Amino acid sequence: MFLKNKITRFHHLWRLVLFLAFIAGLLGTLIAAVSFGAKDITFHTVWTTLFHYDASLTEQQIIYELRLPRVIGAAIVGAAFAVAGALMQGVTRNPFADAGILGINAGAMFIVTLCFAFFPTISYSLLMVFSFIGAALCTLLIFMMGASVPGGLTPMRLTVSGAVIAALLHSLSAGIAIYYDLSQDLAFWYAGGVAGVKWEHLRVLVPVILITIFWAISMGRSISLIAIGKETAVNLGIKVNRIKVFSIIAAVILAGVSVSAVGSIGFIGLVIPHIARKLVGTDYRLIIPMSGILGAILLMLADLGTRTVNPPRELAIGILVAAVGVPFFLYTARKVGRDL
Repeated sequence: MFLKNKITRFHHLWRLVLFLAFIAGLLGTLIAAVSFGAKDITFHTVWTTLFHYDASLTEQQIIYELRLPRVIGAAIVGAAFAVAGALMQGVTRNPFADAGILGINAGAMFIVTLCFAFFPTISYSLLMVFSFIGAALCTLLIFMMGASVPGGLTPMRLTVSGAVIAALLHSLSAGIAIYYDLSQDLAFWYAGGVAGVKWEHLRVLVPVILITIFWAISMGRSISLIAIGKETAVNLGIKVNRIKVFSIIAAVILAGVSVSAVGSIGFIGLVIPHIARKLVGTDYRLIIPMSGILGAILLMLADLGTRTVNPPRELAIGILVAAVGVPFFLYTARKVGRDL
């Protein structure tokens, strides 16, 4: 018993050290992402801008008006996509669950396209609301489609249903964009990117995403039990259907509002939760916050890469994320195939 308690305390201490290390990495990545770009800026200038902003200095204007909001936007959206993926993988027990792969991003993008076509002067707050509605309707359609066949909803049927709906909505979005000559306006949202994130976006985006992530963490214990097995969760008094619905709602909020700000960026929600599980185990009370931290770091690094690979031109952030996500998806598909 003594040895068991000692091992348990060691595991708790190790996880605490791990979280502190990645939080430090998150802060370091944020500072690096603000400092480097087409024009490198010293850390002293960054520090001065944060605490003694002078709008008359060009370098401080670059930091405050351009880099700081896009870097914070990358961090908060990366966390949102990663947590959305963790929630969906947990409650569906589907290792391929991700807002992009399951078509949720496509639903949000379709509504964004309609808003650009018919309401070109729409405010960002309303665009976020409509983007969430699109993501929610698409999620409902995907689950209904997957559950309508004999045998019910399985992880593979969920993935296939999402891929079919995503392909359909992407085609419709492209057709509307061509007909209404929106290709240039929507190019940013299709490729994904945080260059357009401004302070007015963050005032809406940050509180919505942070509140939803804390809500997700509060459901972590129940999601852990559901991930083990439905019967185990029911026997321990977990209201499985309610937790599943709440988790999917939280994932849809996170994915929907993120797409309204930065476009459709896939694979973050697929890759990051798997890495988080390797680091902290199977407890979703730890997986969810670790996924948020790692997702924020990944998207900030991807944004930094888009600005530094070929300055002053920028690559689409979705390209760099996909360069990591696609090989990981293929590796996961092969591993799951061997386990079946």
